[in-house]
Amino acid sequence: MSSVTLRTRGLFPTEWPTFAWLPLGGPSIRIEEFLDTQDYVVRAELPGVDPKNDIHVTVTDGGLVIKVERKEEHRTEDGKVVHSEFHYGSLFRHIPLPGGARGDKVTATYEAGILEVRVAVGEVVPKTREIPVIVGNGKPAAIKKS
Repeated sequence: MSSVTLRTRGLFPTEWPTFAWLPLGGPSIRIEEFLDTQDYVVRAELPGVDPKNDIHVTVTDGGLVIKVERKEEHRTEDGKVVHSEFHYGSLFRHIPLPGGARGDKVTATYEAGILEVRVAVGEVVPKTREIPVIVGNGKPAAIKKS
């Protein structure tokens, strides 16, 4: 090992905590996503929120948006302020949808702190296609396959 490597390793104690779990830009919604037999499924970890009031799911052109708003509650017990380290505020996540996703066929369910959004996925329709040109006799010209 080079002396540069040894000196670099010695700059920071190994017992310092690692913050790799913190997403860049602050708190975010952690998700897992997969393709089921006929659905694109997104599962979001959202414990401790009121699904009827705090969670908003929308489908945009080509994307799924999950917004969560958790309002802080100040509580006292016997006149003493209760200490809380819970996160309050807004969280936002935009997830691009795969090709063939049907924005008109989306369901969202919440159970045991997990939001599950299912988006139906159909056959992918190509965005571009070649249009045959009709020649003088009314028959389309042959299109070369590439």
